Amino acid sequence: MESQRRGSGNDDGGGRGLLHIWKGYSYSVAPEKLLLPHSVLQVALGRNHGALLVEGGQVFTFGHCPWKQSQVAQFLAPTLESALSGQRVIAVAAGSFHSGAVTEDGGVHMWGDNTDGQCGLSGLSLVPNPTPIALADSDSSLSTVPVKELACGEQHTLALSVQHEVWAWGSGCQLGLSATVFPVSKPQKVELLAGRCVLQVACGAKHSLALVRCLGPQDTQRPPADKCGQCKQLLYTMMDKEDHVIISDSHQCLPYLEQPEDDEKLKTPSTNSTLKLSPSEPALSSKTSTPPPQSVSPVPVNNSDPTQFENVETQESSLAAQELPASDFDLSDTKSSGAPSAKSSPYPDEQAVKEYLKKLSDSTQAEKTPKVTIGGLHTLLPSAAGLISASSNNPLNNLVASCASAVGERVASTYEALSLKKMMNMYLPTGALRSAGPVRQMAADPRAGENTTEPVREEDSVQAKKSCSTGDIHEEEAERLHRRLSLPGLLSQGRYAVHLLSSSYGLLLSPRLLRKGGRSKTDAASFTSSGMAAPADREVLPCLQTEVWSWGHGEHGQLGHGDNLDRLQPLCIKSLNSKEVVRVGAGSHHSVALTAQSQLFSWGSNSHGQLGHMESPSTVPRLAKLSEGIRVWDVSAGERHTLLLADGDCIQPIIYYSGEQVKEGTRDHNKQEEGEEKDSFDGYTQQPVLLPFCMNLGFVSSVFAGGQQCMALSDKNVMGFIASLHELASAERKFYSKLCSIKTHVISPLLGLDSLSTTLGPVIFRLTRTLASQFGHLCHLTGQHAVSLTVNLRRSRSIKSLFILDHTEIFLDSYNEYSSTLDEFHVMGGYLTLTKPTLDLFGKSPELLQKLTECSEGNLSTTDLLVVLFCLPMLHLQEYGRLLLKLATCFEVCSNDYQRLQDSCSKFEALDLVLKKKRKEAEYTFLFWKGFPGKMTDSLRKAHRRLICESSNKALTLQNAGRFSVNWFILFNDALVHAQGMAPCKNLFSTHHVFPLATLWVEPVPEDNTGLSYGLKLITPEEMFTLLASSALEKAKWIRCINQAVAQALGLGEGQKFEPPICRSSTYTFYKDGRLKEATYEGRWLAGKPHGRGMIKWPDGRIYTGSFKNGQEDGFGEFVAPNKTLNKNDHYQGHWKDGKMHGVGTYRYANTEVYEGSYQDGLRHGHGMLRSGKLNTSSPSVFIGQWVHDKKTGYGVFDDITKGEKYIGMWQDNMRQGTGVVVTQFGLYYEGSFKDNKMMGNGILLSEDDTTYEGEFSDDWTLNGKGVLTMANGDYLEGSFSGEWGAGPKVTGSYFKPHLFETDKDKIQSVKLGRLCVSAEEKWQAVFDECWCQLGCESPGQGDIRKAWDNIAVALTTNRRHILDSPERLSRSHSRTLESLEVIPQHVGLITMERYHTIHRYLMKACDTPLHPLGRLVEALVAVYRMTYVGVGANRRLLPQAVIELKSYLNRIFQVVRFLFPDLPEDGGIIREPVDLQEKESDVKGERLSEQEASKQNQTLKMEWSYRSHMVSSLALLLPVLLPRLYPPLFTLYALDKEREDDVYWECVLRLNKQPDLALLAFLGVQQKFWPLSVSMPAPAEHLQVLSTTKDICFASAVETLQQISTTFTPSDKLHVIQLTFEEITKEVQSLLKQDFLWSMDDLFPVFLYVVLRARIRNLGSEVNLIEDLMDPCIQHGEHGIMFTTLKACYYQIQHERIT
Repeated sequence: MESQRRGSGNDDGGGRGLLHIWKGYSYSVAPEKLLLPHSVLQVALGRNHGALLVEGGQVFTFGHCPWKQSQVAQFLAPTLESALSGQRVIAVAAGSFHSGAVTEDGGVHMWGDNTDGQCGLSGLSLVPNPTPIALADSDSSLSTVPVKELACGEQHTLALSVQHEVWAWGSGCQLGLSATVFPVSKPQKVELLAGRCVLQVACGAKHSLALVRCLGPQDTQRPPADKCGQCKQLLYTMMDKEDHVIISDSHQCLPYLEQPEDDEKLKTPSTNSTLKLSPSEPALSSKTSTPPPQSVSPVPVNNSDPTQFENVETQESSLAAQELPASDFDLSDTKSSGAPSAKSSPYPDEQAVKEYLKKLSDSTQAEKTPKVTIGGLHTLLPSAAGLISASSNNPLNNLVASCASAVGERVASTYEALSLKKMMNMYLPTGALRSAGPVRQMAADPRAGENTTEPVREEDSVQAKKSCSTGDIHEEEAERLHRRLSLPGLLSQGRYAVHLLSSSYGLLLSPRLLRKGGRSKTDAASFTSSGMAAPADREVLPCLQTEVWSWGHGEHGQLGHGDNLDRLQPLCIKSLNSKEVVRVGAGSHHSVALTAQSQLFSWGSNSHGQLGHMESPSTVPRLAKLSEGIRVWDVSAGERHTLLLADGDCIQPIIYYSGEQVKEGTRDHNKQEEGEEKDSFDGYTQQPVLLPFCMNLGFVSSVFAGGQQCMALSDKNVMGFIASLHELASAERKFYSKLCSIKTHVISPLLGLDSLSTTLGPVIFRLTRTLASQFGHLCHLTGQHAVSLTVNLRRSRSIKSLFILDHTEIFLDSYNEYSSTLDEFHVMGGYLTLTKPTLDLFGKSPELLQKLTECSEGNLSTTDLLVVLFCLPMLHLQEYGRLLLKLATCFEVCSNDYQRLQDSCSKFEALDLVLKKKRKEAEYTFLFWKGFPGKMTDSLRKAHRRLICESSNKALTLQNAGRFSVNWFILFNDALVHAQGMAPCKNLFSTHHVFPLATLWVEPVPEDNTGLSYGLKLITPEEMFTLLASSALEKAKWIRCINQAVAQALGLGEGQKFEPPICRSSTYTFYKDGRLKEATYEGRWLAGKPHGRGMIKWPDGRIYTGSFKNGQEDGFGEFVAPNKTLNKNDHYQGHWKDGKMHGVGTYRYANTEVYEGSYQDGLRHGHGMLRSGKLNTSSPSVFIGQWVHDKKTGYGVFDDITKGEKYIGMWQDNMRQGTGVVVTQFGLYYEGSFKDNKMMGNGILLSEDDTTYEGEFSDDWTLNGKGVLTMANGDYLEGSFSGEWGAGPKVTGSYFKPHLFETDKDKIQSVKLGRLCVSAEEKWQAVFDECWCQLGCESPGQGDIRKAWDNIAVALTTNRRHILDSPERLSRSHSRTLESLEVIPQHVGLITMERYHTIHRYLMKACDTPLHPLGRLVEALVAVYRMTYVGVGANRRLLPQAVIELKSYLNRIFQVVRFLFPDLPEDGGIIREPVDLQEKESDVKGERLSEQEASKQNQTLKMEWSYRSHMVSSLALLLPVLLPRLYPPLFTLYALDKEREDDVYWECVLRLNKQPDLALLAFLGVQQKFWPLSVSMPAPAEHLQVLSTTKDICFASAVETLQQISTTFTPSDKLHVIQLTFEEITKEVQSLLKQDFLWSMDDLFPVFLYVVLRARIRNLGSEVNLIEDLMDPCIQHGEHGIMFTTLKACYYQIQHERIT
């Protein structure tokens, strides 16, 4: 408010918190203005004194304060309470004769009369000055409980803690404690309200009130206590009895309550002859058959008897009951006069109570129990009062009164024949909401008898609705179903499995009824307001879901439970449930409750008209009688009067008074004793009267009443700010009342109609329910906001606490949602459809609707009235804007407050404009549907669909349309509709089609020589047509409208002027016949075609996810197809082209087969691998090779794991055809011809023992024809063979012994393998063809180099992006490799050694990633090589083929490399390093050498020319890339082939290594000068002497070096290891001889042989053969060649070594 004060120019704040005081309501009364140094914030009035809280937290007291010893006999002017100096007080309270204050830190200070302990201090009868008291909670971690609010009565005090718990101290049952001794000087927690959120407390003279928030779902989850906090007994008991589950919460502590002498007896309740629910309702006659009132003796009620407070629900819960038979009462121990027996108490003891209850319970199960008559909604037993009046001389009557509830439930449990509805009415704890007034009044009326049930039954329906003016029956039912209402005692804390039913339907239901109880009314859910609070935090806005609890003395009916009984513990006033009570107040003997709808309920003593109606007294809450349009928003109750603050016709609040008229001097407060009645008043009000002087007080913010005093706080209207605040709050209260009236009197009755769903139809019925729900939500938000504004007026009166400014979006969203639903309702013709039910409900002249609309026009139809009513909330948006703008004008323009108000105002005004535009669109669409021809309305009319434009005026026609065809184009906000028909037909438009806007493209047709003027082309996914506009203006209009509608449909916003993007994302379902019929596509589009990433689903379950191009699958994608036979899915992941599988992919079949390889036109074509069989890890068969049109054709390898055979050869049409090789796991080897999948023709067959057959075959392993069978020893048979190999084939021929004839040895040696198998160059041609294809070459070496490098870059980028999109992540090294490969190396120009090494490094990286075409080629070759020579293929006879195949790989890869680097020399070519000899010669001359020296130097440079030349070979360039990957299978073949030689070699190595070093050196013939006599050790300056027994010491470094030959792969690396070994030997010999030394072979060979022996290389023969086969030819005759020859000689020497 700082900016406001500056703006007003008022610095002293004198215009705020002005206090006025007066008594009575006479016209002669003139309020006095009480002047104080500061603005008054709060007033608390006692009987003869008061307390004032002023700004700054100071407290003043005034009036008669006898506890002030110095001021006993005189009236005290407002005096500052100095004891509270230094404390900032936030709240004050005053009781009859004591006061209290709450400080900012939550502390409590009390002073005044303490006779009954009401000040919370022991040992003192008077407390003169404010004294602090502490609230200590043993269950809390806090030392003292902070307090936020106090309330004081005559003998007690209540405190509301920050945790929303109630604490009490003082005397009397009004404390709500289970205390046994009074006074209670130490504050104690009211345990029954623990766990509930108490919002406010109020104290009367001897009763208490609490406003409690209803328990929500989050509150019911809190586990309730199992035991009582006082007596520690179980709170609930549960037992099974036949088919019933009985849950009892009848536990009650039994305190001994001491009563004052003057309160020992309670007055008999008044005996009214009529029952009235409210002042405006007709009375119900009470026909009774009981004796007249004068014959009834009052029955004393002893408060010390605990049983009178047990199960008091007889009066307030309206449970059905029946009249108990007289035979059930045992009167033998009582006298007819009702006098007490010899016992001290006139009532039965505890044992008698138990016996009586047992007898009563047993009697309900007997067959002789009379049946009851059920009528209407309620079944009534004689209540407690009725039993008293019928048998007043029975001492058990009070017992019956206290236990009637439990008895009635158990009696009723036997009658399962009752209908569920009646049973629910019997047990619903909130059932009294419908008939609280009549039932409770009858319960309290002594004259009520059994005949009173009939009139109640006759009028209960009407009366129930009238008694609930703020809500309807359906709303109450819904609220009962979705939240627990607070019940008395422990009913509200039920925690067992049947909690839902036990807390909602009663404590006893049979299992059959439990099952039925789950059915709920469908309409009830539409109007549940709980949970509809706008903010998520419940503390932001006031809670409207509240309950009122009361306890204490009830002799005047001030507890509101329908009786005059006292209550020891808090009990919920059920008739106020769902009334949205937001404030309670208590006078001396009456109570008031203010609702959010500005209605006032009052009950209790009405001796002086203080209730505001004519009921005297009222034991249940009734509405105060006020003129229509008077909205009460503040109330305060005094001793015998009530003060109301309300809205009138103007902005300024008005004050009403209800109660006695007080004259000055007619009552001496110092001389009159308490409770003494005198004629101290001059009449009283019949109903609340308007105080005429209230308009002179200014803008009153709150009123206070106490004793006989009245006070009001008002503010001056500075700069119009206060008036604007009051206007905003008043308008919101008025608006809320209007919304509640519409909801209660119109919407809820309509929803309650049984035939509503049938009449409206499913669509409109659903919209109606949604609209009702949104209306209820808006109504609830408005109510919360109205209460929030009212609280702001009573307290701060500042814009800082205005909820609408901080949470503007909540209001905007709520109104936006409601307006959208309202528009949909209107578009679907909801008003017209709802008219008939409205007429059925309200008649043809609905005066109620006209009254609610407040329309001056009297001739509006019912439909128009419905429109006005439902659109009424939308008018309030303008009111928000106007009032916020009016508030903003009270501040300086530059202030923050002004900006906040202006921003909120702008938002409301902007939303109002937007919603008006949408309402116009809805009206336009509704009128269109109203006149829409044909039967297409049902299919085209959608709630969200709005009309933009249509071509009924022939503004748009179809090009090339038929002569009699009619075309109509309708543009909606979500689709374009094309309706077609023939002119003479009855139904003009017979067909139509809907084109979604998200997949619609429009473009103008250029006006060229085609003759098309004003044409526009429409493109959809399946159609394309041209439309002709009637003019250029129409053409531009349609193009603009379509583009704007498309942009809006795509979510690009409204009013977009630019054209929607040609590329977009959307969903579409195809409808035309074809491959995509009924398939749904979701993804990217380009000009009407799927293009980019997307997903398409077919109805049969097929799904494709991946890339599209021009409407077809193209690129990488995944495809899933269900296999209905196997009930599994086929799954393909790979590349596509033109809608078919094309390229590399993996297909996992439902029968567990897996194909990985190439596709073409949807068929397996190219290189691929097929794994077949049911095993996942090792399939029974694997084929890898070439496919042509989905068949195995070409070279391939088939591994039949089941048979243990592997075929390596040619295929045709899935059969072995041509030459091939078969090896088996048993060592058989066959090479030869195949035909029709059989061995047929010439072939060679070898067994494991080298037995060989060469001849003709007719079937697998079947010899048939001429041939030669050679034995392992060289003998052979030559002739004709027939029969299967291994099964004794028949032979006809000659037997030869070749060793007898020298000429035959040459014949045997000439038989070699590999002649009848596939040549190496023909193998795996498909693998290399794919590589050339990736490079853009149609055939090997034929293509554009630039295009090849571009394809490489595209492949790297595409594959890398695909991997980034996949869940698999690239390693860091892989990412670096890809980054380096993105740079294309220099591939044109002279090849130097530097460029050669660059190419080598590039090839190493390219072959290291499968994303590069070369890397993929290498990966495929490694796969096929391992597939061929691993497993069964590991046959020693395949070694020559494996070596030749490897060399073939190198040659063909080198061809690809030379294509990419065309300047690279061919295999065997020379790279000459360019050296400028002239520069070298000049350098030599520059050194000033002699001519002879310079000549020698130049000759040396010319000689160096040849040494700088480098031979290029595929082995040197590519073998380091390929061989490490192929080394395991290749070396295995070498080891198998050289197994026998290596075994001989190894046996000799093991024998020779048993000798010591010196002995082995001597044996090998090493000269002694080469014998190391001592060996240097790793430690410095240490040498180990070589003795005769020393072993593995000599030449140790050379031995370790040679052992590394087994860890290398390529021949060049292995030769390098041999070279290092020779160097190590030379070093050691030179150090031994201490001079340079040149080796001779005679000297070197024995030493090297020693090193080889000591190296112990296991498969040295395999190593030697591998080096020999794959060594670069250019180094065979060099230094490395000599060293390799030496190693080879050592190997053969060791094999033939003999130890003699």
